Amino acid sequence: MPSLRVKVALIPAVALLAWSGATAQQRPRAVPIDPVQAIVDAFRSHQVVAFADHHGSAVMMAFELQVVSDSRIRAVVNDIVIENGNARYQDVMDRYLRGDDVSYEELRHVWHETTQTQTLGPRDGVIPERYQVIRKLNQGLPRQRQLRVLLGDPPIDWSVVKTPADGRRWVEQRDSHAAEVIRREVVSENRRALVVYGQGHLQRKNLLANYSSEGLAGTVVSILEASTRTKVFSIWWLNRKGPPAETAAWPVPSLALVRGTTLGALDFTEIDTAPPTRATIRDGQIVPVPREEWLTLRLEDQFDAVLKLAEASPTTTVRVPLTREQCADPWTAEWRRRIAMSTGPQEQAALRQLDEDCGTR
Repeated sequence: MPSLRVKVALIPAVALLAWSGATAQQRPRAVPIDPVQAIVDAFRSHQVVAFADHHGSAVMMAFELQVVSDSRIRAVVNDIVIENGNARYQDVMDRYLRGDDVSYEELRHVWHETTQTQTLGPRDGVIPERYQVIRKLNQGLPRQRQLRVLLGDPPIDWSVVKTPADGRRWVEQRDSHAAEVIRREVVSENRRALVVYGQGHLQRKNLLANYSSEGLAGTVVSILEASTRTKVFSIWWLNRKGPPAETAAWPVPSLALVRGTTLGALDFTEIDTAPPTRATIRDGQIVPVPREEWLTLRLEDQFDAVLKLAEASPTTTVRVPLTREQCADPWTAEWRRRIAMSTGPQEQAALRQLDEDCGTR
């Protein structure tokens, strides 16, 4: 029989568990609201608001353009920070968006010289729609009210990248460099920015690293919040896993705050596809984390809000095979060289598509 001391000690613990369960049951459901107005409201207390890059999704691209085109957003935002743009070409982007005469051949280096080789694409003469839209929005506005696009990718110089190790040192800077750009160009200048990045970069704790944010596990958000007093308002797009049942009747598009709600209490892996493994970095080496040591994290401790769009899963744009002329373009051979230096699954898939189009291997 337990001693009286043990019995007395158990009482607070049992009471605490009962209170915790009651608190969880008393949480209200998240309430869907207009996403654009929610973003505007977030800027009342945050310098930085972040949501997912489209990464080939037509649905997400349409939402991004809707946001930046809305006059309510333009009244409170100065900058848009993007993932797929080499910071070496910031001046080129600035000149294009303020209306200067900038050729496609000069501008294409913004997205053709990044660390993200799987997204490079052919030399097709097409300027991405987001830049065309923002340039048009800036027409007729005074310089101080024009939207600026900040390029977050590290300033890699591919002319000196000859080996995978040469490229890896730039890839490892993708999050830290973007955080520094935001600190220097936005926070320090008392400006406000939309950050449009892949969702993995917007986590406060890196799921792949067992919710660590140390060293190379740092994300754009975790590094920025740790190095400044800035709190990022971060939005998770409900696209990577079947959305929670309670969101089924939500209108589209809609956004909901998750702090203190039943949605916020969910384990993050309930709304994101859990990776089959997790790892940590020790002495520069990737070391697997045993399954029994995997940590948990509530959604509300990872993101501030969730976004529901027309489709739960991403709708990718239709891929157009390369033409004979594009295959013969010297740029395509350079594109292939860069992809071939990576063993990542996305890069290897892009390499297979390129080889299929052009009959190379």
